Amino acid sequence: MAEAAASSPAYVRRPGRRRIAFAVALALSAARTLDAQTDFYNTSVGRPIRIEDAVPVEYRAVELNLAPVRLDFMGQETRLWSLHPEVTIGILPRTQLQLAMPLAYVDAPETSTRGVAGLDVSVLYALNMETSIPALGVAGDLALPVGPLGGTSTYGTVKGIVTRTLPWARFHGNAQFTAGPSTSLDDATSTANDGRDLSRWLAGIAVDKTFAFHSLLVTAESFAEQPIDRGSSVAWSVGAGLRYQLDPRWSMDAGVGRRFSGDDRAWYVTFGSAFSLGLR
Repeated sequence: MAEAAASSPAYVRRPGRRRIAFAVALALSAARTLDAQTDFYNTSVGRPIRIEDAVPVEYRAVELNLAPVRLDFMGQETRLWSLHPEVTIGILPRTQLQLAMPLAYVDAPETSTRGVAGLDVSVLYALNMETSIPALGVAGDLALPVGPLGGTSTYGTVKGIVTRTLPWARFHGNAQFTAGPSTSLDDATSTANDGRDLSRWLAGIAVDKTFAFHSLLVTAESFAEQPIDRGSSVAWSVGAGLRYQLDPRWSMDAGVGRRFSGDDRAWYVTFGSAFSLGLR
């Protein structure tokens, strides 16, 4: 009896240790799942709005934007369809590289054009992680004249990004400037053969609200831009969108917007899907 009594505490401790080990393993598994889910918080251009946040994808992560589609309802029964497939790679800590080859289809009453609308190469670097000060980021983009709708000129864009998180919402600000030749509205060949989405400058703000337990992000934006066409008026737009996390790696988004000023006051809608994975 004495031996049994002496050995009983060790016997009782074993299930406790097993429970602790199981709880630790479950917590680590949940942490990995949550890490994979954090991407639905981060907004990028066109997913689903124009204004993006200052947070790049994680180091060694790869994000495939599979089917980001945008439809612009322009004047005179003209429709502009654009497909913007892209891949984003976390090449270094706080640094992402993005490659995109947009496709465009202009459906006009008298004529229609389609094809590749350029090649975009961009880099985003986060200057700091958000603490007591907002998160700050800088980005550079190179738009190359590739394809029948890629125009004839190369454009370079620099952008500053700021993100501030409050207990009830996140706020983002973007300001960018593009260097390159201006096109002319009077020259039909220069504008019709350039299906790229270019602006001389753009400035705007956005706000989003996340519902983590529902894997849902709701966002809205307002921005002004000066078109690259010489003599065009400044265009002011507003938009809103949703992003939903289907599983830890797959998310979908949709948005709608309206230009309220400028030479082309069009409605537009977007729809996209992204798949995330990691590299060793």
